[in-house]
Amino acid sequence: MFFTPRYLKHAQELRIAARKLFHYHCDLWKAEQQKAARAALQQLDQALKQKEITLVTAAQEKVEKLFGQLIPERPHRTLAENVEAIIIAIVLALGIQAYFLKPFKIPTCSMLPTLYGMTGMPEMTTPPSPLWRVIDFVRLGRSYLSTTANQEEEVLDLKEKTYLNFFTFTTITTSQGTHTIFAPQDVLMRDFEVRPGRIYAAGEPIVRGYIQAGDQIFCDRFTYAFRKPRAADVFVFITTGIQRIEMTLPAGASSQYYVKRLAGLPGQTLRIDPPQLFINEERATQPPFQRVMAACEGYRGYSNRCDYGPSPSYLSSPLDQFTVPPRSFFALGDNSFNSSDSRYWGVVPEQNVIGRALFVYWPFSKRWGLIH
Repeated sequence: MFFTPRYLKHAQELRIAARKLFHYHCDLWKAEQQKAARAALQQLDQALKQKEITLVTAAQEKVEKLFGQLIPERPHRTLAENVEAIIIAIVLALGIQAYFLKPFKIPTCSMLPTLYGMTGMPEMTTPPSPLWRVIDFVRLGRSYLSTTANQEEEVLDLKEKTYLNFFTFTTITTSQGTHTIFAPQDVLMRDFEVRPGRIYAAGEPIVRGYIQAGDQIFCDRFTYAFRKPRAADVFVFITTGIQRIEMTLPAGASSQYYVKRLAGLPGQTLRIDPPQLFINEERATQPPFQRVMAACEGYRGYSNRCDYGPSPSYLSSPLDQFTVPPRSFFALGDNSFNSSDSRYWGVVPEQNVIGRALFVYWPFSKRWGLIH
């Protein structure tokens, strides 16, 4: 095949394509048209057996001309083919999301440092050049901010608005006007300490530093079709029917997707004696739990409380125990001191589980790769 002359390769490819067209369209042709098409294909077959270039070329031209007359070119063929390709791509993408891999964005810092939500990093240094900002955004998901008070200003209000379900801006209203910043309100308040009542002197940065985008992950929806979720899995679930979460949602808001560590299986009894997690009165042995309990490299161990907010409803003291009911799971964040998890709102029903958090695909940080 490697040494076959080019004219023979073209003729052989034409023969294959023409035969397919014949079988696809022949029932729409008249008897004499079918007879002429068969004769042209037979002539091409004989020419290919003899391998004489003049015979092959003549037979090839006859097939091309005849089939060009029998199968007229469709109007807007290119547009139709492009639309068809787009529809197939959409169907494939939807099928992959429905049954195999579904993308999610980590919204909060409850899984730090295993997974990062959107965080703000205040810095007093001047932001880098525009080119370097683009590189940092593509590589690390990092967006730089720099807004300075022109004169003494007091923060009066912050109002967040999201466009196209993706671009989130916050308008800071001060005694001297407004500043619109490409960042969520909670990040500005939590990480940059921008809140009503704060006063900035003339020339003082209101916001300076960068926003680190939350990790973008793929959720494996396939594995749990063949096995049950396991302790220490990082899993994705929807909050539908979890009343203590739904009560906190704004009117008309839909259920959310959460990403947590699966800490308790049905029938297991859990207890937290900081920084340790106990399962059935034995210290948790799986490596992910061990990593959290070691309280180093960014981990702080498991806790009976959070840094902010009220005490948990469950596991709120070293003596408090909780037994996971049937067909349910107990979820904990790796950042136990800043995680809204099953300690506050109860168990995750089995039917709410979407899949296993599999892979961080963006940004290209040290967390890029498989999730453990």
